[in-house]
Amino acid sequence: MVPGVGWISGLATPRFGLPRLTPFRAVALLAGAVAVQLLPSLPPGWTSLSLAGLAVLLLFVRTTCRAPVWFALGFAWTLACAGSALDARLPSDLHGRDFEAIGTVRGLPNVENHNARFEFNIESAMLDGEKVALGGTSRLNWYDDAPDLAPCSRWKLRLRLRPPRGLVNPGGYDSERGAVQAGVVAVGYVRSGPENQELAPASGVCIDGWRQAIAHSIEQRFAGGTSGGLLRALAVGDQHGIADADWQVLRATGIGHLIAISGLHVGMFAAFGALLARGFWKGWPRVTLRIPGPLLEAPVAMACAFGYGMLAGMGVATIRTLLMIAIAMLARYARRGSSVAQALALAATVIVIQNPLAVLSAGFWLSFFGVAVLLSITRPTGEARALWREMPRLQLVLSLALLPMTVWFFGQGSLIGPIANLIAVPWVSFLVVPPTVAGSLLIVDLPMIGGPLLDLADVLLRLIWSLMQWMAALPSAQVYFAAAPLWAFVLAMGGIAWCLLPRGFPARPLGLVLLIPLLIPVRTVHGQGEFEVWVFDVGQGLSIFVRTGEHTLLYDAGPRYPSGFDIGDAVVIPSLHALGVDRLERMIISHGDSDHAGGADAVHRAFPEARVESGEPERVQLQADACRIGESWRWDAVDFRVVSAMAGSTKGNDRSCVILVSGRFGSLLLSGDATETIEPAIVRAIGEVAQPLVLMVPHHGSKSASSAAFLDAINPQLALVSAGYRNHFGHPHADVVARFSEREIPLWNTADSGYLHLRFAPGMMVPEQGREVRRAWWRVH
Repeated sequence: MVPGVGWISGLATPRFGLPRLTPFRAVALLAGAVAVQLLPSLPPGWTSLSLAGLAVLLLFVRTTCRAPVWFALGFAWTLACAGSALDARLPSDLHGRDFEAIGTVRGLPNVENHNARFEFNIESAMLDGEKVALGGTSRLNWYDDAPDLAPCSRWKLRLRLRPPRGLVNPGGYDSERGAVQAGVVAVGYVRSGPENQELAPASGVCIDGWRQAIAHSIEQRFAGGTSGGLLRALAVGDQHGIADADWQVLRATGIGHLIAISGLHVGMFAAFGALLARGFWKGWPRVTLRIPGPLLEAPVAMACAFGYGMLAGMGVATIRTLLMIAIAMLARYARRGSSVAQALALAATVIVIQNPLAVLSAGFWLSFFGVAVLLSITRPTGEARALWREMPRLQLVLSLALLPMTVWFFGQGSLIGPIANLIAVPWVSFLVVPPTVAGSLLIVDLPMIGGPLLDLADVLLRLIWSLMQWMAALPSAQVYFAAAPLWAFVLAMGGIAWCLLPRGFPARPLGLVLLIPLLIPVRTVHGQGEFEVWVFDVGQGLSIFVRTGEHTLLYDAGPRYPSGFDIGDAVVIPSLHALGVDRLERMIISHGDSDHAGGADAVHRAFPEARVESGEPERVQLQADACRIGESWRWDAVDFRVVSAMAGSTKGNDRSCVILVSGRFGSLLLSGDATETIEPAIVRAIGEVAQPLVLMVPHHGSKSASSAAFLDAINPQLALVSAGYRNHFGHPHADVVARFSEREIPLWNTADSGYLHLRFAPGMMVPEQGREVRRAWWRVH
């Protein structure tokens, strides 16, 4: 044997061989990517390199089971990408600093009332005159007289940036997870100043600029109407124009996936391209002398699908469908068969390789799992069935199969969703989308042709939308589910898999029993005199939920900002639903300041049966009764008493409705924004209380409250603060923190801990912290 070449002959032995991708191995690769998302923190960087090197070596070794190797590859690659995402993020010690940044506008800016929200791709940045290593996507606001921001335009901007830290609550959107999945490295706003200037307009090919022109044309043509926002979403994926009421209809009917540009639409345009090419080669059969007709259809189908995908903004479902079409096209050119399952596996593998953090997106899972379910229930049986008979069955099975994922990701489901989808999917896909896209392509340059096409789409859309609005208004059209543990979700997915087994397997319907822990999770049972409290993480504001055995109370509803962002809608309502609250009995708004009362209107719309009271009823945008000192009630042996409500006080903060909640195992003082001026009166009104006493620190820890005399008089054993992370008020004030520290009173802050949960029961005096319960490697610290 020639020295040095023995290893080559070794590779030719049966022990070695080139790796081959199968659906099972693709699932193993995907499982590796998912496993990283379960980590509370990332291991050192060398871990991913070592694991990847070992996995690559083992990949070429022939073994009976390669699934662990593919799992390790997925785990190592995702680990490396996750570490890179964290390294790119703005460091926490630079929070709130001003940067001079150069970059380009990405996507479609949302301009409303002279304010703009947009994505800005930072190319370079300066801090205090020195260049810093910061680059990537940032999400920005430009307040007051924002200029017209054209996509792809290049700007120099003065930015105040912070890491993409979000709020952590029992329910609602995890913005930190969404930011890392989208590659967002910082968020902030544009500072006023002469430094802000456009360096260069959009140049070259700018697809987003074309999309913006189409969106503006549609907006102008259908200004003030509901269908304008929906048509913009269908045409170019621009969802900014969809009103809150319309989103509610989409959620209640379960047809939001149609507005999000579904893979069905992309596939439909691919089929349209194939039909065009088929008509061409059948009309001129000579072209098939050198190239077979079916091979001519593939690139045209791909071009049409890709063109629509670019127009729609390239979402996960769009990319997945394009990959499957490309795989089918390549298989046809290679004269090799390719099953849909293999195409789906390859598409998932490509997406994981291109961006493994895509597995953090709900759309990724709903898209791929939906296709997998359809494959499992449409196996060829040799029996031809009419489409009108098959479609209801497919829709019903698909809705049931996706229920666990829908509940897990969104905490809600639609009872009328199967029927609504059965009607809306063919109507929108085959009647509304074609004239919408055709009209959009022509509306800018040939409005005399594109306009009537969009008018036709508008008429067809309004017809189906009227029906959807009626269905959404039906009683219990939309159902909310309480948050459940991970094991319940895994059990439910196992139940769905059991139900989808082929005919002949015994007791398939019993798989539905495994959904019960997810749909009806076990709730903590309170004994007489016990209660629990959640202080929601609402930023610089306040919202507290108190629950006894059978009764519920909400104290304040969080802020609503001038931009229109409503914490009541975005945080409080989803959190109440996640806690299994289907009926709210009382809502007490301490006083009229917007950081306490801003979300009240949204909460009241969701829970209209709640009785509303306030220390300043005239400032609350609801019909509210006035709090009265001495008013009391008793729920499940837990006493509630109003101990302060200074009607006629000239200062709004001191008109806060202060509530004392007392049970068998302790008391809670809800103090609103009361200041030291009225603290002596509160002390006198409280009297003797059940110990230990937990104090909700007045006015977010302002130095105008929590006086030394007040703390000494009530002697709390625990104190809770609701404040915004690094808020510009400096709450809680250092002097206040020192007062609690001097008295050895533990102080817990939502800004650091996320939501706080405390149960007034034996041995339960340590708060549950949201950032500990929902620990994840993507958390901003």
